[in-house]
Amino acid sequence: MDTNVIIAIVAVIAIAAVLVIGGWWLGKSRKAAVAKSTEAAKAKADARLAAERAAAESAVGTKETAESAAEETVGLTTSAVSSEPSETESAETAAAGTETSVGNKPASVEPAVAEPSKPAETVAPAVETPEAAGTRMQRLKARLSKSGNPFGKALFNILAKDQLSEADWEDVEDTLLLADVGAEASEQLVDELRNDARIAGQSDPAEVRAALKDKLLKLVGTDTDRRLNANKENANKPSVIIMVGVNGTGKTTTAGKLARLFVADGKKVMMGAADTFRAAAADQLETWGDKVGVPVVRSDKDGADPASVAFEASAKAKEENADVLIIDTAGRLQNKSNLMDELGKIRRVTEKNLPVDEVLLVLDATTGQNGMTQAKVFAEAIGITGVVLSKLDGSAKGGIVISVQKELGVPVKLVGLGEGPDDLAPFDPEGFVDGILA
Repeated sequence: MDTNVIIAIVAVIAIAAVLVIGGWWLGKSRKAAVAKSTEAAKAKADARLAAERAAAESAVGTKETAESAAEETVGLTTSAVSSEPSETESAETAAAGTETSVGNKPASVEPAVAEPSKPAETVAPAVETPEAAGTRMQRLKARLSKSGNPFGKALFNILAKDQLSEADWEDVEDTLLLADVGAEASEQLVDELRNDARIAGQSDPAEVRAALKDKLLKLVGTDTDRRLNANKENANKPSVIIMVGVNGTGKTTTAGKLARLFVADGKKVMMGAADTFRAAAADQLETWGDKVGVPVVRSDKDGADPASVAFEASAKAKEENADVLIIDTAGRLQNKSNLMDELGKIRRVTEKNLPVDEVLLVLDATTGQNGMTQAKVFAEAIGITGVVLSKLDGSAKGGIVISVQKELGVPVKLVGLGEGPDDLAPFDPEGFVDGILA
């Protein structure tokens, strides 16, 4: 065998022996380290357990000492109290099964029983307090006086001139017509102003204003009974009010505001959502009612028979002994005859339970003469008892108050002052005229 091969074999054997011996030595060292670490951890755990055991024994001893002291205190107190027991106390003690300390015998004390916790009370949603009717007309008067162009101011500026010409009188009539007073009423007012001595010749502004106020009040009407029938002495209970009018006049909103007005007067109110044609009408009415605690009778599905809703609402109002029932109705005019037939049916069905005291026609004051044709349709088809002018918040269309009464033959009973929830007020002729002349 070659010498080099032999040397290589010997070298390989030597290296293998070194590796085996080295691995054995490292394993032995690792085992020793692990054993040492385990012993140290065990010793540490034993020490910790011993410390915890000592602490627990110390706490138990302290607790026993405290309990012994407490028992001694209770025993002394019981002995003192029971040294001269009354007959009542003895009877109560015997009934409760407790032992009273007699002589050296200690008294037994029963543990106190914890009372069960009470469930948290449900907080009811806050109910708003509507504004009283008395202050609402004052706000209307203030709004009219601050508005950009109430026709009263324009009239006063013309009539306050000295020696009025024909052109001036034509301006007066044009101003009245633009304010939707109406042609017949405008002609009547101009004739009366021409013949008033306070305006002819040298005009005193104070006298002109007084003359104009007198004439306007005469046209508006001061002797008319504008009270809602529900507020009269001989009103039925519940007093039923049906709201009618075309869509877009604010009819449903006005119904909600009217409910607030009655609530402010301390009346128990209920509403019926008989406008089943417009999907959001019942939800809108319910929102108004929730704010002041007024229940709303509505159908559980859209497109239900409105007369059935009115019938259910009147029956419910009678059962609940409400003061007022307000029934909101649909206002579509695509087919006038069908709409009027529907309104007539609502009234007839309602009157099977309760008489209908009031039918209020809601008109948008800003539409002026354009809404008069629609108003006449309602007036001819269903017996209206009064008019509500919505959106009468200081616009130049204030003359609609005069023309609507003259055309329909019924009084304006309520006016809407704006968009606020309490912007509905009983109509006051003097406050209205003062506002447009301020």
